[in-house]
Parts: sequence; structure tokens; C-alpha cells
Amino acid sequence: MERTLIAPGVHLSCDPAEKFNRCRISIHFAFPAQRATATAHALLPLVLERGYADCPDMTLLTKKLAKLYGADLTVDARPLGANHNLCVSATGIKNRFALEGEDLTREYAALALGTAFHPAFSGGVFDPEAVAIEKQMLRKSLEDEVNEKRIYCQRQANREFFGDSPAGVRQEGYLEEVDGLTPEALTEAYYEMLRTANIELIVLGCDEASTTAVKDALLAELSAIDRAPLPRAENIAMPRREPVRKVEHFDTTQAKLCMLFTLGQPMQPEQLAAVRLAMALYGGSVTSRLFLNVRERDHLCYYCSSSFQSFTGSMAVNSGVEHADAARAEQAVLKELADLCDGPITDEELEDCRRGLLAGMNGLEDTLGGIETWYYMEVLRGGPVQTPDDARRALLAVTREDVRDILKQFTLSVSCLLTREEGNENG
Repeated sequence: MERTLIAPGVHLSCDPAEKFNRCRISIHFAFPAQRATATAHALLPLVLERGYADCPDMTLLTKKLAKLYGADLTVDARPLGANHNLCVSATGIKNRFALEGEDLTREYAALALGTAFHPAFSGGVFDPEAVAIEKQMLRKSLEDEVNEKRIYCQRQANREFFGDSPAGVRQEGYLEEVDGLTPEALTEAYYEMLRTANIELIVLGCDEASTTAVKDALLAELSAIDRAPLPRAENIAMPRREPVRKVEHFDTTQAKLCMLFTLGQPMQPEQLAAVRLAMALYGGSVTSRLFLNVRERDHLCYYCSSSFQSFTGSMAVNSGVEHADAARAEQAVLKELADLCDGPITDEELEDCRRGLLAGMNGLEDTLGGIETWYYMEVLRGGPVQTPDDARRALLAVTREDVRDILKQFTLSVSCLLTREEGNENG
């Protein structure tokens, strides 16, 4: 993957990806998350995906995609640490497979750029009807959060963990703000994104001429905007503190437990290989301690796994437990971490986890989406951009001492439990 700066705050990453019969054009906008505009930016991808100026409704857009041999257009957003990320992607077959010699790459670029830079406005703002429809969808999503207890528990733990820090902005939006969100406010947030975001144009599966044409088309769009890109928010980590235990009561069959740990300082890129192996050993694989011991041997959990967020230096352990076993499960989770830090780690379990990670990493370049996600995440983490081969070599060099050094840095910050009130045995 080749990456070059093509304008202030704008990079092009490209790869001809000749082994694929499809190509992909993606425009990533990354900008610091702000509390004041969080709900607007949560709504924005929903409205943008409905159509753009040349295809102002979903029926016309669907027909256009069908004519382009079933091309795909997606607009999605996700929180990445203290940054918000919105991505517009168009994917379809390469030009050489077009039955009538159509320049499909140009069409895909028009789709992506049209969606990103020429929304379906009415009177200079987002169409009020489209905004009203998608507000209903966003409201339902936020209202339904509490019904998906695993997600709700994780988010409640995150809210306690991050507090008022930049990573604490609820990038999924705030329910109480949805009804008051106007087309004018959404339009203002959209223009703010165009003006301030760092932009990563990723072109995969296109030849040099087509890639240059896409780049020039993007630069032409940007020339009409008074750009003032803001630096992306840097990686953070919450300080160490005495653990906070948060309990909420729900009449559910199964209790949910989310435990959040902090590194205490931002993760450095060179630590990532050790972190990957540490997570696989602790709770990120079917040969991990949490799976084999807490779940299988001790039968304390229906599921129990760990994951790591590199942008915030945080580790989450999520589990579903019997209500009466919640306290024992929490202690078992802590014990397995302590045992990995101070007890033996056998060659067999170390290599089983390493082989599992390597096998997964061997498939990273089997899809255009996999390639794009890998390199974009590398860019956002900062530091030198690693290829998958680089990462595999780094993983092979990780020792058990490296794993211990990482795991010893984690301290428990928040334990969030959703459980029944005592005496309520109905489920």
C-alpha cells in the first residue's frame, strides 16, 4: 500500500490489488469527537446513505447501483478513541469485466464523491423528510440499547470509565437530543466535518490512471471548500484509580458483567504485537485462560472474553453469568490475570495462541475490506504503518516476558454488573 500527502490534511492510499476482480473507493473523514455535535454526527451517515444530488431518493439510487452490475454504496460511522470517523465507500467489478466497455471506476468515484460532497439538499439543507425518517431510526436504536443487555452493560461501563474525557463523548448520540435535531443543525455539522476533518482517500483495485483520476476528482471537490483541518485527537489512556463498582438491576435470566482495565498510559505502536498475543492468551481465543478456565472448567460464565482498544489503552472483559455467580466470576477474571502475570505460561498455550493469531492474520488480505481496514487502522494509531507481513514478523518475536510486561500494566478501573435485585427469582 502506497500512501502520499496530496493536500493539507488529505492523504491518498492506493494498491492495484490485481488478484481481485473488484475495486473499492473509500473516503474516510476523521475528526475529534465533540459533545455538542455528537448526535448530529450519529445521524449524518443515516441521512447521507439515502441518496445524493444526482440520485436524491433511495429508489433512484438502488436502480443506479443495479445498473452498475450490483455495485455497493455504504456510509458508516464509528468511534475510534476520541475521534469520530465517517466513511463513504463504493465497491464494484473492475472495468475489464464491463460488458459494454463502461468506465465503471469513474462511476464508482462519482457515487462516492457525490454522496460525500453533494447530498440531497432541499432549500440548502438536508431534506426535512429524510431527516425526520432517519431521526426515527436513530431514536429507536438508542431506545433499544437497553434491550440488548450486553451492549448496554459495555456502554454503561464505558461511560463510567471515560467520564468527561474526550473518549467519553457518546458517539452513538444522545436520546434526549434526537427530537430537537433540525435539518439546519445537521447541515451545519456536515459542513463542519468537510472543513475540519482529516481525509484519507483509499483506492483499491484500480490502475494508476484511474487512481489519478479519482484523486484529481477529490481535489477538485476540496478546492471549493474553505478547509481548515484539525489534528486528530491523540491516543489516550485513563489514569489508574481505585476500582469503581456499578450495579444496575434488571429482571433478566442472565446477569451481565463488564470489567474495564486501563494501561494507565497511551499504548505505543511497538507494543501492539505483545498486546495481541496477551489478549489471545488471556481471553481473546478459544485456548485462552478465560475461556478454558472460567467458562469451561469452573462453569462460571456462559461466555467470557477480553478485548483491547488501542486508541484508549483499555481492556474490556465481558461475560454473561448466573446472577448468584457474579462476584465469583469477577474474582476468577482477576485471578486469571494475576496468574498470567506471575505464574507459569506453558510453551504449548503460548504457541497455540500465536498460531491462532497468525492464521487469522493470514486472511487479512483476502478481501478489499480487510486490506482497507488494516491500513486505515494503522494510520490512525500513528507511528510507522505496518504491513500484515510486518505484523506477523513482530508477533513471531513476542516472548512470554513481553506478554507479562503488558499484562502487569493493566489495572481494574470499572466493574459494571447488570443483575436482578435480591429476592427476585423470576426470569
